Amino acid sequence: MVRTGPRARAGDPDAGAVPGEPGTSPTRSRDDGAAASSGAAARWSSAVAASRAAESRRLPSYAAGSVDVPYTILGGQEIIARDTFWAEHSHPTHELLWNERGVSTATIGRRVWTITPGVGLWIPAGMPHSGFTPAGVWHRAAQFSTARVDPPSTAPVAVDITPLLRLLLDRLISEHLRPRSREVTDAMILDVLAPSEHELLLPVPDHPLLAPIIDALSTDPADATTLEQWAGRLGVSSRTVTRTFEAATGMSFRAWVSTARAQRAVALLAAGETIEEVALRVGFRSTSAFTAAFRRVTGLTPGQHRRESPPLGASTPEPAAPSHAP
Repeated sequence: MVRTGPRARAGDPDAGAVPGEPGTSPTRSRDDGAAASSGAAARWSSAVAASRAAESRRLPSYAAGSVDVPYTILGGQEIIARDTFWAEHSHPTHELLWNERGVSTATIGRRVWTITPGVGLWIPAGMPHSGFTPAGVWHRAAQFSTARVDPPSTAPVAVDITPLLRLLLDRLISEHLRPRSREVTDAMILDVLAPSEHELLLPVPDHPLLAPIIDALSTDPADATTLEQWAGRLGVSSRTVTRTFEAATGMSFRAWVSTARAQRAVALLAAGETIEEVALRVGFRSTSAFTAAFRRVTGLTPGQHRRESPPLGASTPEPAAPSHAP
């Protein structure tokens, strides 16, 4: 495990703000983490990234700004050793999550966000959220003071983790930055931090009529049951299923299934499966059809996504300790 960043004092409420920092309470039992949460969204979140039992970590919940933190931005990192479910919690600070390697998910209300090396997630202070991170993911997080930072959004939003932003965030975790250098780095991060156009967000309905559909696609994203077939199984009209889906998610059945498959495909690509294997796993008979559908949802082809977010098994050096930057 690698944990770095300016040291938080023992007992500080913000010490548990970054997953993996002192203050977290990992539960070592091999209970299914998703079972500890509520709602279809949390169950889907775990299913996207892995189907194994997970360690559960619990963090405290704070109101926005309820803790006066002594920093503008605090960075941290951890290589996740076991599949980990983060029980619902909230921070007194704004939080930016992203991964150096691998894919994880975060659940806010009924929405499941996919977090990758190229696209992170901004979570406003005080907002309850849970998450799932598979073993082997190189997890990164940064906490932002509510008193010193004008947030890029007052709602959860995807953020492009550009090469420049990544370098600045890497620099920030050094314990040896001089105060003036830290101020400049903070200012540059806030200047380049911006919402992404390529968020991978799936609203997961909690309506009982739709539960069999969600469960089927959670188990097998290649499930090819049509809208009409589902209506027949559920004993209602196709129009009823359509209206219920749109009311619960704001999306059509077809658009929701496409997004769900893209979300699962991103996780499978991160796990090292080939594009051809992933296409079959998520219900496409050809890579060309898969590529077109994936691009419609993510804005990238599977190949472009893989270049931006190399799989966990790719041979690259482990994250080094932060450099002694001035």
